[in-house]
Parts: sequence; structure tokens; C-alpha cells
Amino acid sequence: MKTTHVKRAFKYRFYPTDAQAAELSRTFGCVRKVYNLALAARTEAWTRQERANCNATSAMLTAWKKTEELAYLGEVSSVPLQQALRHLQTAFTHFFGKWAKYPRFKSRKKSRKSAEYTTSAFRFRDGTLTLVKMTEPLGIVWSRPLPEGATPSTVTVSQDAADRWYVSLLVEDPTVKPLPAAGAAVGIDVGLDHLLTLSTGEKIANPRHERRDRTRLAKAQRQLARKAKGDGTNRAKARRKAAKVYARITDRRRDHLHKLTTRLVRENQTIVIEDLTVRNMVKNRSLARVISDAAWSEFRSMLEYKAQWYGREVIAIDRWFPSSKLCSTCGTLQDKMPLNVRTWTCDCGTTHDRDVNAAKNILAVGLTASVCGAGVRPQRNTPGGQSATKQKTPRREP
Repeated sequence: MKTTHVKRAFKYRFYPTDAQAAELSRTFGCVRKVYNLALAARTEAWTRQERANCNATSAMLTAWKKTEELAYLGEVSSVPLQQALRHLQTAFTHFFGKWAKYPRFKSRKKSRKSAEYTTSAFRFRDGTLTLVKMTEPLGIVWSRPLPEGATPSTVTVSQDAADRWYVSLLVEDPTVKPLPAAGAAVGIDVGLDHLLTLSTGEKIANPRHERRDRTRLAKAQRQLARKAKGDGTNRAKARRKAAKVYARITDRRRDHLHKLTTRLVRENQTIVIEDLTVRNMVKNRSLARVISDAAWSEFRSMLEYKAQWYGREVIAIDRWFPSSKLCSTCGTLQDKMPLNVRTWTCDCGTTHDRDVNAAKNILAVGLTASVCGAGVRPQRNTPGGQSATKQKTPRREP
């Protein structure tokens, strides 16, 4: 069996002392400032048809620290500042590769507060983690153990909108190995009434995490809306209260998706899904909230990286394939299939559950595309259609 070396991030919550919180808050602000200054400098160079790479911005950082206005940049560790410049370089690489839009400036209120430390800026000994410029180790809650003998290569400290502090340790995990080959294959049709419908006939309910806390969320948002805009203490408390409700919803959704995707990857060798454009689908105002709550994009992302870890295959078929209108028994294509039709009977006499039939068709076309590499869907007149082949997405960093 092929040996794989997977780098995996283990995320833990920690509780900083007042001194540590102050130091990290200063670092977050400096990281954001350096990123914005470097982005402005590279954008200005771009308008002059010049190129400013990571080395050039690193030299600029040294000069900025020597100025009276930006002298405070030298009071924090230089490692997170250099990492910010490398992250900006990555953003430009994705832009030039047409994988992402042009980098945007970081906002003090909206952007994620984080700082990344490499091995020269932290000490990890005997289960304790101490960052540079700190005398005490972080008060980490070790909710699960790191792999035996693992040593972090990078450490990322972050603070979310609910004022929760997290530390993420990137280590090489030798326990992640390809699973024994399984003969099973499954097609998956995503939905709103049921989160997933499998080609086996199983339907997985949609937990609707946002709807369960909608009353609490609405109340918190109303209280926030009543507070005067600015940096007042009362508004900050109301914002934090609303953020905690959002965090509760997000945590439960992510936990459910992790359990679901792990189960699917363990049980099946091949998983076939639809290549949906969720970004366009959420433009429908009547469905935007429930589609966002279903988190189809996050589900696919989890499915793909876990399949890569454990030696499974994920196939994404063309989004225009008429999986709901095609009879999985005889292959007859229906002219129309309104969304309110949940069961229908084909001319061959087979009665179909709409979602189960779609999942069966998704599986069939995915397996055919995997073997033949060609589309098997009926021809259509809509321009821009693609054949039902495996869709390869650009690699995303965690």
C-alpha cells in the first residue's frame, strides 16, 4: 500500500492571559497593517507597469520599521509580518492563475484576526507551546492528542468574532493512510428537504441549524441594530452576543458535515456528486438562506480532501445533466419536471422518487465518465454545456 505523508492542522481553543491577549492583539493589527501597505505598494507598482515581488515588499518592511510613523511594527515578532507578505504573494499567484479575484485590503472590523508563526518563533516542548515575546506558554485545552512524535511546522493563532481564541498546529500525521479498497460506489443528490439522497435509497435529513436558532439570532441582531454605531462598549457587547449565536450555528453545522463526510468516505470507494455553482444559486433571494445553511460547498470540500487522504475517488458530473428528468430504469427523458413533483411514473411503468432517481442517474453517469471519460447525457441546445467528466478543482490551502 502506498505511503502518504499528510500535513494536517489540529485546532485547539486556548485562554490567554491579559498580557498574552494584548501582545496577540498588537500582532494582529501589525499583520493587517503590513498586508495592506504591501498590497497598496504592489498595486501602485502595477499601475506603473512594474513588478514588486515578495522580496521587494520584504525590503519595504525593513524601511517601514525605521520610520517614526511605523516604528511600532518593530515591537512585535517579525515572523508573522513576513508570513503576511508571503500570504499576499500567494493571493497574487492565485489571481494571476485566474483562480481568484484581485487581493483586497483587510478590514479592522471584518477581516479574520490571525497571525502565523514558523518554527523560529515558537517553542513546543513537553506538550506546552510558547510563542516568541511571551514568557508563559499558552493555556491550551488539549481536546485531542497530537499524533505521537509530531512536531508543529507552523502555528497559527486566531480570534473569531465571538472573541474565542484558537491555535492551529500544522503537523505531519502518519496515522492518515489509504483505507482498504471498498467495492461500493454511491451517487449523491443534494437537496433542501433532505440534505442528501443516496443512490441506495437512503435519505439524510437536513438539520436546518440556522432555523433552530433563528429566534435567538433575530433577537441578538435587533439588540445590535438598536445600539449607536461606533466603538461604544454596549455595541461591542451586542455584537459579541450576535457573533456567539452565529458561532453556535457554524460549529454544529461543521460537526455534522464532518461526521457525514467521514462516514461516506469510509463506506464507499467512489462517490459521485453534481458540480453545482452554489455562488449563483444563493442569488435566489427566496432560497438563499436555506441554501447557505445547507453548506453544499463546504460538504464538497470536506468530501474531496478526505477522499484524497484515504485513497477514495470523488467524481463531479456536469451540473446540467438532467438527473431528475431521466428514468434510471429505461433511460426515457421527460419533457418537464417541476420542483413540486416529488414522485412520478415513467412510461415503462416504473414509479420513481424524484431524489432517489436523480441519485441513481448521478451514479450511473459518474461511473461511465470515470471509465470512458465521455459524457453520456442527452444533447441539449443550451450553450456552454460540458460533458460529464471528472471536474478537477485547483488545490486550496487549509
